[in-house]
Amino acid sequence: MSKSKISRLQAWLHGLIAGLSILGLVGLAGCGGGLVPGAIDASSLRPLPASFLQRQAVAYSPYRSSDRTTETVSKTNIATDLQLLITAGYNLIRVFGSGDADTKKILEVIREQKLDMKVMLGLWMSPKATPDTANQAEMSRGIVLANVYSDIVVAVSVGNETMVNWNTWAPVAPDDMISYIKTVRAQVSQPVTTDDNWAFFANSTGSYKTLDVLKVIDFVSMHTYALADTLYGDKWNWQQTSVASANRATAMMDAALEATKQDYAAVRSYLSTHGFSAMPIIIGETGWKAVASNGETYRAHPVNQKMFLDRLKTWKTASTLSTGPLNVVYFEAFDEPWKGSDDKWGLFTVDRKARYALQSIAGLTTDGTTYASTDAVYYVPAATGSAITANRLNVLSETVVSGEVFPSGALAWNGWQDAGATAYAGESTTEVGEGSKSIEILPVPKSWGWGMTYGSATSFENLSNFTSGHLKFKVKTSYPGKIEVGFLTGDPTRNTASDVYLTIQSGDYGYKNDGTWTQVSIPVSAIAAKAAPAYNQPATVTLNMASVGTLFVIADRYVKTGNTAGATQKFWVDDIQWTRD
Repeated sequence: MSKSKISRLQAWLHGLIAGLSILGLVGLAGCGGGLVPGAIDASSLRPLPASFLQRQAVAYSPYRSSDRTTETVSKTNIATDLQLLITAGYNLIRVFGSGDADTKKILEVIREQKLDMKVMLGLWMSPKATPDTANQAEMSRGIVLANVYSDIVVAVSVGNETMVNWNTWAPVAPDDMISYIKTVRAQVSQPVTTDDNWAFFANSTGSYKTLDVLKVIDFVSMHTYALADTLYGDKWNWQQTSVASANRATAMMDAALEATKQDYAAVRSYLSTHGFSAMPIIIGETGWKAVASNGETYRAHPVNQKMFLDRLKTWKTASTLSTGPLNVVYFEAFDEPWKGSDDKWGLFTVDRKARYALQSIAGLTTDGTTYASTDAVYYVPAATGSAITANRLNVLSETVVSGEVFPSGALAWNGWQDAGATAYAGESTTEVGEGSKSIEILPVPKSWGWGMTYGSATSFENLSNFTSGHLKFKVKTSYPGKIEVGFLTGDPTRNTASDVYLTIQSGDYGYKNDGTWTQVSIPVSAIAAKAAPAYNQPATVTLNMASVGTLFVIADRYVKTGNTAGATQKFWVDDIQWTRD
C-alpha cells in the first residue's frame, strides 16, 4: 500500500474515532498528535469487569501494631479480617503492594478458603534509583501475583500518589511511572491504572504530564479527601456558620460530598475535553475519620463518618460513566496505629470492632458505643470573652501582683511535632529566675528547627487591651544565633490560627545568650507586626488579639532565623507575663 493511501486511511480512521467520541461511543486515547508509542488506543481499553463494578470496595491492610516493620502478619488474622469485611458487605479490597509478607498471604487465604473476595492489586513504586532494584522486584512480584491469581485479581494499580505535586517525600517522575505502567500492563491481562490525587488527573496546575499518563492506563483511580482538605486552607466551607447549629452537621456533610463531587467533575471534565470521554473513573480513596487524630476537631466523629459513607453510597449507586464514579474504594477497613496522625479512618477499630457506620449489620461485634444521628459534631465558633482590663496577665510567675489576673484555663507546655516532639520542657529547681522554680527547655531539633509553646487548646484570652503593652519573661541560655519569641492567636482547629513570632538576637529587648539570667521585655506591637497565617491555615487568617490561646512561644525555625546547626543548648524561662504598660 502506498504512503499516500496509508495517510488517507489514517486520517479517515482518526476522523471516525473523533466522531464517535462526540457521540460518547468511544474516547480518544490522546489529543493533538495522535497516539504516542506504547499508548492505548481508546478501542482497546480493557474494561473493568462486573466483579469490580458491582462490589463494595474498601482499602485493606492487615497490620495491627504501631510498628509495621516488626510485625509478622498471620494468615489467621487475615482470614478473620476478610470474613469481617464480607459480613459487612465489602467483597472487593484494594491492597497497596505486592509483598510476600502481606499481599501474597492475602491472596493465598482467599483461594485456600474459597472466599467470595476480589482484589485490586497495588504495586508500591518509589523514586527511581540506580540500580532500580526495588521497583523492578515490586513489579516482578506483582506480575506473578496478577497472573497466578487472575481469578481473584480484577485490576492492577501501579503506584500510589506518586505524581501529585505535594508528594515531596517519595515522588516518582511521570516518565518513569509511564515506563513502569507499560511494563506491567504488557505482562498482565487485567485493566491497569495508577492511583493519584484528583488534582493530578484534572491537571489542576496545568503542568502535570496527565495526558501522557492517561495514554497508558485503562481507567482513572482518583483520590479525594474532603476532610483532609479542611486542614490545608479553605477549599470548601466546612464550618457552615450561616446554618443554624441544629442543622450544621448535616450541612457540613452535604458540603463534604459536594466537594468530593467537584473533584470528580474536574477530572471528568479534563478527560472529556482531551479525548478520554470513554475512560472510566473510580474513586480509589476517600473516607472520613471517626476520631480526630490530626486536628480534625468539630469534624471527625463516628456519626459524621457514617453520614459521609451513606452519601457516597447514594451517589455511587446513581452514577453513570459521565455523572459519577463507577466504584468507590472507601478508606479504610481497619484503623492502623502505625500511621500515627493519619490513623482513625477505619470502619473498624484496630481490635476489629465495628464502628457506628456498620453497627446495624448483624454478625459484627461493635466497639461498644451507642450514638444517635444528633450526636454528629459540627463547627462551633470560638466564644470571645470580655477584654481583660487588669494591668497584668500572670502566665508563669510565682510573684503575685495586686490586681493581676490569671489565664482562664489550664496551660501546658508542648513541643512542636514532626514525627516526635522537637523540644521538651520540665520544671527546674536548680536554675531559677524568680521564685523557687523555672521551666527547663531542651531543643531536639529536626532539619528545619524546633519549637515550644505554652498555652491552652480550649481556652482563649481576650488581650485586646494589651496591644500597647509588653510580653515579658526571664531567660537563661547560651543558645547560639537568633531565636523566635511570640504567641498564637485564633484556633487551628477552626482554621483561624495566626503565628505571631518575632525573631530576636542577643542584645534585642534585653535578651542575651551569655549563660546568665536576663529580663526580656518586648512590645506586643513589635511581635504583632509579624503576624502571619499559621501552618496549613487559610491565607485570609489575620491577627486576632481577642482570641489568644498560646500565650508564649519560643522557637527556632531555621528559615526564619538563618541558623543552620542543630543546636541543643538548653533554655530556662521564668516569670512570663503580659502587661498593659
